[in-house]
Amino acid sequence: MKFSVLVAILADDLEEKAIRVAKEAGAEGVTIISARGIGAIEKKIFFGLTLEGAQLVLIFVLERKLSVAVLKKLTKELELVKHSKGVVFTLPLEHISGIDPVQIQRFEQRIKDEL
Repeated sequence: MKFSVLVAILADDLEEKAIRVAKEAGAEGVTIISARGIGAIEKKIFFGLTLEGAQLVLIFVLERKLSVAVLKKLTKELELVKHSKGVVFTLPLEHISGIDPVQIQRFEQRIKDEL
């Protein structure tokens, strides 16, 4: 079984919706990291402080085929192309350890159901 890591870097106001959408698409666990970023367009400066919206990074470890489905659903449901409030991408995982055996069984069952 091949795995991918799906990374979603989003405006923090999209957190709940992004997690709900990812779960609806088949994702289960997620790691959430608070972040700050600097975009291509300069943000407003107020009394010498740059006003930037908070961001978050969602990290999912998924079966490779599932990661593509989750990526597509996040892109569509969060309207990322239209609103430019985030970016979603996948990376292949070559070596992995520590995945919950129950999660692996669910991935395997999903694959069997598709056959």
